[in-house]
Amino acid sequence: MGQPTPATDDGWWRSAVIYQVYVRSFADGDGDGTGDLAGVRARLPYLAELGVDALWFNPWYRSPMKDGGYDVADYRAVDPAFGTLAEAEKLIAEARELGIRTIIDIVPNHVSDQHPWFRAALAGGPERELFHFRPGRGAHGELPPNDWQSEFGGPAWTRLPDGDWYLHLFAPEQPDLNWAHPAVRQEHEHILRFWFERGVAGVRIDSAALLVKDPELPDFTECRDPHPYVDRDDLHDVYRAWRAVADEYGAVFVGEVWLPDAERFARYLRPDELHTAFNFSFMSCPWDAARLRRSIDDTLAEHAPVGAPATWVLCNHDVTRTVTRYGRADTGFDFATKAFGTPTDLALGTRRARAAALLSLALPGAVYVYQGEELGLPEADIPLERIEDPMHARSGGTDPGRDGCRVPLPWAAGEPHAGFGGKPWLPQPDGWAAYAADRQAEDPGSMLHLYREAIRLRPVFGDGPPTWRPAPDGVLAFARADALCVVNLSDTPVDLPAHSELLLAGGPLDTAGRLPRDTAVWLRA
Repeated sequence: MGQPTPATDDGWWRSAVIYQVYVRSFADGDGDGTGDLAGVRARLPYLAELGVDALWFNPWYRSPMKDGGYDVADYRAVDPAFGTLAEAEKLIAEARELGIRTIIDIVPNHVSDQHPWFRAALAGGPERELFHFRPGRGAHGELPPNDWQSEFGGPAWTRLPDGDWYLHLFAPEQPDLNWAHPAVRQEHEHILRFWFERGVAGVRIDSAALLVKDPELPDFTECRDPHPYVDRDDLHDVYRAWRAVADEYGAVFVGEVWLPDAERFARYLRPDELHTAFNFSFMSCPWDAARLRRSIDDTLAEHAPVGAPATWVLCNHDVTRTVTRYGRADTGFDFATKAFGTPTDLALGTRRARAAALLSLALPGAVYVYQGEELGLPEADIPLERIEDPMHARSGGTDPGRDGCRVPLPWAAGEPHAGFGGKPWLPQPDGWAAYAADRQAEDPGSMLHLYREAIRLRPVFGDGPPTWRPAPDGVLAFARADALCVVNLSDTPVDLPAHSELLLAGGPLDTAGRLPRDTAVWLRA
């Protein structure tokens, strides 16, 4: 295929609203209960009306689906459950005609155990050098090569019948690649070109800080600084090479980079590496004015030295949904805690989620919206026997996993399965149709209407940084251009600052015209 005219890097990504599509749960176009590319194509007008600038797709590649598609068997083929490569090309083109760019997921740390390379490695071929195979420890090699633990729980090593062990930082079906081998680096650069030539405007990099390992594979307890597999210095050479490829096509990167060290985080955003990276501190911050302001200030300060824009996200496919998190307790939450049966005040969570949406969309930088957040969906309780996320099994059943935020979307209140399509692969809770997009489209007070209006009005905040305004304790207030954002996280209603126009409110003001608790407004100065 010849290279099409690329979506030039005109800086669109610096302030974009990017909608995350988890294809399997978005919309089912062929009625088999699994979301697919046909379903996405049919809903492109909805996404255009929402006003988003780009779509980020979780992996749509051929996969055994042992980890929701993050176990990739073929990076150049679309999984038959989702459609075909030709359909992906049509989707990319049709979205672009509507002014919507496409960002795809790349999973460079590991592949599926069904990937041709790993199957050849198991057969004893030279492909073993592309992975991390090691003999075990102990008198008979019965112990793992080191003490590393999987991100999903349990040892990060699995033993083969021939006695050797292989490394997998995630599920056993996801063997880690050896990024010290030039063939691994070359292959991924070819994969990038393959998709850029099909019109993809950007790439989200999964587990972006984990690729490179200490070649000695030391015990973690003996080697904490530098970390044996997180944020290794050699990793930056990989992303510099990737950036050179992306620059040929005007394409951009966003990295999934979880690092507590601000200086080391910023290294990934230098002008010759990644364009952006996800901001997890904001997403994990409790509903507390002081802590949210500190997170915002720290985020902007981290990005300033390298000139990179911040990103803001409230939820994704790995995190308990915003409405549920914010409704769990007045004292805050831990987004990584997903205990069974945690009591939630959905009315409280919904008010806070509406306010948080206005807060995030008023900040400078890019905003990511996970599918269903614009509908105010809560986390769903999945029956134990229907949980598919490997985190549940690997934790011995103590972690319910991430399926609760991946339940198929409700589109039409009066149709079977709330208009999703066939019988959904994950069960929709009773009452799910109450959140249906068609019902919310007719309700000016709905979450969908709020998101549409906020995205439409967002340009009033201009391009500059926020200027904090004096505000009572528990209240966030800042100005950008001639617009103000005020969020009341205190326990009592507060007076609005002087303004010329109320642009948008997350909820009604009280009878005295004050801003109620857990509510946000946009004002024209």
